[in-house]
Amino acid sequence: MQTVIVLFNLKPGVSREEYEAWARASDLPVVNALPSVDRFEVLKSSGLLIGEGKPPYDYIEIMRIPDMAAFGKDLSDPAVQAGAAQFQQYADNPLFILTSAL
Repeated sequence: MQTVIVLFNLKPGVSREEYEAWARASDLPVVNALPSVDRFEVLKSSGLLIGEGKPPYDYIEIMRIPDMAAFGKDLSDPAVQAGAAQFQQYADNPLFILTSAL
């Protein structure tokens, strides 16, 4: 199983309310419905466990993907492509990190 971690802040001018409404209504249901995705969640930063200040990223997405080849095929789905284009309107330079368990 692979896990994709996406770290991002919102683009200037995008409100949290607007992004979060879209994520709940569209992004979460579309991605969680993909056969290649075991689980997809969006997390909102609330602070630092150690230290002071603001976390470097406001949002974290976590996708659990059992089969990356199947996921690659699912990414070509028009609904996924539309969602990815919309995500790019909200996210400011998102960082996509591919991980696997030790």
